[in-house]
Amino acid sequence: MAKKPPHSDIDEAQVHVSGRKKVAVGVPAVLHALKIANDQMGIKRSVETLLQVNQKDGFDCPGCAWPEEEKRHIAEFCENGAKAVAEEATVRRVTPEFFAEHSIEELRGHDDFWLGQQGRLTHPMVLEEGASHYVPISWDDALRQVADALRGLDDPDEAVFYTSGRTSNEAAFLYQLLVRGLGTNNLPDCSNMCHESSGSALVETLGIGKGTVTIDDIHNADLLIIAGQNPGTNHPRMLSALEKAKGRGATIVAVNPLPEAGLMRFENPQTPRGVMLGGTKLADEFVQIRLGGDQALFQAIGKHLLEVEEREGGVLDHPFIAAHTTGFDAYAEEVRNVEWRDLVAATGVPETALRRVAELVRTSKATIVCWAMGLTQHKHSVATLRDVVNVLLLQGNMGRPGAGVCPVRGHSNVQGDRTMGIYEKPAEHFLQWLDDEFAFHAPRKHGYDTVEAIRAMRDGKARVFVAMGGNFVSATPDTNVVEAALANLDLTVQVSTKLNRSHAVTGRRAIILPTLGRTDRDIRGGGEQRVTVEDSMSAVHASRGRLVPPANDMLSEVAIVARLCAMVFENRPNVPVADWAAMEADYTRIRDHISRVVPGFDDFESKIAKGRTLYLPNAPRDARHFATDSGKAVFTANPLEYPFIPHGRLLLQTLRSHDQYNTTIYGKDDRYRGIHGGRRVIMVNEKDIQALGFVEDDVVDIVSEWRDGVERRAEEFRIVAYSTPRGNAAAYYPETNVLVPLDSVADVSGTPTSKSVIVRLERRASAA
Repeated sequence: MAKKPPHSDIDEAQVHVSGRKKVAVGVPAVLHALKIANDQMGIKRSVETLLQVNQKDGFDCPGCAWPEEEKRHIAEFCENGAKAVAEEATVRRVTPEFFAEHSIEELRGHDDFWLGQQGRLTHPMVLEEGASHYVPISWDDALRQVADALRGLDDPDEAVFYTSGRTSNEAAFLYQLLVRGLGTNNLPDCSNMCHESSGSALVETLGIGKGTVTIDDIHNADLLIIAGQNPGTNHPRMLSALEKAKGRGATIVAVNPLPEAGLMRFENPQTPRGVMLGGTKLADEFVQIRLGGDQALFQAIGKHLLEVEEREGGVLDHPFIAAHTTGFDAYAEEVRNVEWRDLVAATGVPETALRRVAELVRTSKATIVCWAMGLTQHKHSVATLRDVVNVLLLQGNMGRPGAGVCPVRGHSNVQGDRTMGIYEKPAEHFLQWLDDEFAFHAPRKHGYDTVEAIRAMRDGKARVFVAMGGNFVSATPDTNVVEAALANLDLTVQVSTKLNRSHAVTGRRAIILPTLGRTDRDIRGGGEQRVTVEDSMSAVHASRGRLVPPANDMLSEVAIVARLCAMVFENRPNVPVADWAAMEADYTRIRDHISRVVPGFDDFESKIAKGRTLYLPNAPRDARHFATDSGKAVFTANPLEYPFIPHGRLLLQTLRSHDQYNTTIYGKDDRYRGIHGGRRVIMVNEKDIQALGFVEDDVVDIVSEWRDGVERRAEEFRIVAYSTPRGNAAAYYPETNVLVPLDSVADVSGTPTSKSVIVRLERRASAA
């Protein structure tokens, strides 16, 4: 029997520290996952549900976007996937009676862990202006109020439509059609805060905003560089792919400011070696790089390759460079002119170690670079990723087996959302295809990304905010600014499966629309429906839930959006022409529209039938064709940049704990890093602790410093001595999002710089 949710928030006074782990997964991970599953679902429901995760006739894990192999294990899930499933498939319920018992003021006082543990939402709720409690509202009345608010805007750009990465392709396609039919491109999404820098760099250099490798390429790579990524916590199923690559002779280089257990040793619980023989050592080389030093690392690799080419020859792929690239000379000149002492200063890594890694690249027959937020959330992130591409182009590591770029996405359909048109800067050809398919004229003016949307809400330029999933308040930077911005709005609308902080921080009026999750059976029009998702490697497959929904009248995201379309577009000119009721009743009709609008989805329905996977075209991978202005891959010349840390200050990165996925907090521990019972800790190099006049376990406020002079403060964090580079520190989000200035964003992409926040530590007055 599942246990009741907690009646208190995390007690940070109970935090304690143990030794760091040097191995990931293994039996402890299995036991921990099963404990959480049992707490949330009970034994029988846990077994029945977990055996359907990522199976061809089951549902796609609501966690990460790492792809499945064609042949599936009977248990095709990882520890954190099991936690994500348990959170959604929980038997706990948040009913109208819950909201009658808990005022909005009380909900605001609880932490993200407590809110998330309460369970699944069951009924549409409304918070009227000035009211102290949410009250129930019928589905028809709730949707009509949302539609009326949208129809009543003076300008469509007064509405902002946010999207989480868990939305299905079908729901995302209808959602962007609703937004463009209303007359705006205000479609910020979670990509703006994570891999927007990747897309910006890859479109410019390769002509496609996605990775260029498949899961088979990972298995067959000669060298894998895993940079700014912690797969043991964020994408644990990736460890199985790395283990397979190691078994075939691959070399793995881990690049990270923190030593992460998942890249040291992997105990695969599904193999005898993993259970009884100590598992597999993964990283052959660990580069403990300073925060923001990754561009310098890749410039060092490129510089070494050019130097050896000039001395000995045989390093560069000259035929590939001549036939398929442009810009080589300018890049080579830029890298030749950079000084080794500057590369050492930027990385914090000795020249001998930099050259050792570069030699691994030089001798590799096929190289893949994988990365995540550690590379994308700095001011110079786009330049860094351009230099990643530069290194790969030098040896022709693009468009051949075992080679290419691999940005590892977070949520399981965040890439699919973008493919479906969830983007504030849509391409003209996509809009034209929409126009042709739905007989209207979509708006061409670019909309707001996430940071721009917050500014618009703050400045009174927006009146209505609609979120399709996610937890906007806890996911975004500069928390105090975001909360004040949302309070400016006339109406906030959350389409959600579970309670989170975004239901407690609202506009003057607020509506909650509960929705089906991935694990839930979706019956529409008398038939069982399925949806589709796209993984990190451009593979699309179906997902079908099996559980009885939390409420009998629960609507899917597709149904919610379809009904809103019918209401918003009723008797209005220049709106999409479609049979909304028919699409709500039969999702194959949506896929039929997708097949005519989105390239690569022709014959969509038959390609996903019977558990098959649709592999989307990828021109750099498939044909060494690059949709850039020149028709070639682009070398770029990027001046070296890295953060400057003032004396007496630290450079902070925000990150996840192991008991966490994005803003969802599963538990109180981060067992791989040895943090237990709490989350308000800051990990600092022992020598920095001493130099700053503190000792371990001191309780401090973290204060960020930004050129606007505004004081941003995160209170009562315990100092933990940790193996970080000098001058660098780490702490968990969303607790530290308050420190990330809204206007501190990456050049070109606009991504918040959550991995490079200048902070000082102040001793708490009570601890003096």
